[in-house]
Amino acid sequence: MSDILIVDDERDIRELISDILRDEGYSTRLAQNSDEAMAAVAAEPPMLMILDLWLKDSQMDGIGILMAVKRDYPGVPVVIISGHGNIEIAVAAIKKGAYDFIEKPFNIDQLLVVIGRAMETSRLRRENTKLRKRDSGPTEMIGQSQSMKVLRSQLGKVTRSNGRVMLTGPSGCGKEVAARFIHAQSNRASAPFVSVSCAAIEPDKFESVLFGQESGTRGVLPGLLEQADGGILYLDEVADMPLGSQSKILRVLVDQTFTRVDGADKVKVDLRVISSTTRDLRSEISAGNFRQELYDRLNVVPIAVPPLSERREDIPQLALHFVDLLNQTQGLTRRTISQEAEAQLQSMNWPGNIRQLRNVIERALILGDEQGPIESRELVAEAPGESEDGRVVLAGGLATLPLREARELFEREYLLTQINRFGGNISRTAAFVGMERSALHRKLKSLGVNTAALSGGRGGRDVG
Repeated sequence: MSDILIVDDERDIRELISDILRDEGYSTRLAQNSDEAMAAVAAEPPMLMILDLWLKDSQMDGIGILMAVKRDYPGVPVVIISGHGNIEIAVAAIKKGAYDFIEKPFNIDQLLVVIGRAMETSRLRRENTKLRKRDSGPTEMIGQSQSMKVLRSQLGKVTRSNGRVMLTGPSGCGKEVAARFIHAQSNRASAPFVSVSCAAIEPDKFESVLFGQESGTRGVLPGLLEQADGGILYLDEVADMPLGSQSKILRVLVDQTFTRVDGADKVKVDLRVISSTTRDLRSEISAGNFRQELYDRLNVVPIAVPPLSERREDIPQLALHFVDLLNQTQGLTRRTISQEAEAQLQSMNWPGNIRQLRNVIERALILGDEQGPIESRELVAEAPGESEDGRVVLAGGLATLPLREARELFEREYLLTQINRFGGNISRTAAFVGMERSALHRKLKSLGVNTAALSGGRGGRDVG
């Protein structure tokens, strides 16, 4: 695309510039006043505008057109030309957002140099914007468990509509991946996917980040809503959205328009909104932290993303996926996973869900052996925890050991945990675990624990 809009009230000047640019391979459009110029920009924003400062029989002069274009189309560079210029006017135009200022009569070579630079700036800006908008991320829903089959079925149904989706589930379970899956399978796949971390944005900056801002000195700063135009806006952890901003987001959902911070004109966008939360929004509504109307608008199609504890049979496949991913992105050695390690991974407690699993695999690839399968000993043991039905989930290598060895390992780690808990004080530890101090010493010795080395130098230590 090399479209240049030339705005000048003198026909000869318009056509001269147009002929020069066409000879250089550019395509051009012409306008003689502000009405024609703004209509041309609204129909299709050009890559560059060449704008005369003084326009006869025009509702707006060049400065007025410049301000309007930079407000609504900040990515379009504007080169000002004028036969009545001076330093003050040139400086004023640059402050209003003009790319450059050229006096009439202009030198053709100078004009072409400025236009060449401006066009390159426009190209780079558009490419950068496109890259930001199309922020890449995983879209594959990995796993063959029943819960994943149900999830894929639900997600597949919503890809065919523009209905708003509310994704729920614990932290790290893959809600954003689910949102990206919807985007990749929808008719908006070629348009932007813009993720908004409601928890990460400071409350006093939330609206300027989301809606953009207009400034007399810096012009228009587009927000994330404009970056997502035509595509999907993903509101991550929507419960953390500032209460004062929720009514404005509600307005966007109703009529797809908003006003930038410190701006006056309405901006129209075409968005599909997907949101997610780890919290109970009904409780947040009762507490006065979340608007009922916003919840009703966002929660058109609620979909629960299962935690890793509900899809343990998917863990080996997920682990191998992360091995491949880390090999591609970080150059870490691609390794298989032993059966013992798979059993261990499936028995571990995963409060951090898929995100935690990736961390465990990454740590094993970095710190473990450089060849051969990943073994149980290379996996960091997780603390045991309880499942939802009250059963204890075995941690670390316990699930792969014979009973006697598992019992000894458990006793050793349990007693060391309690000793550390009580600052190395054996008497307090013995009292808590229900053993005589001498019996605890004997037990620790039989387990290979050197009590003399425990919590060395700590005050209150009693090992005698």
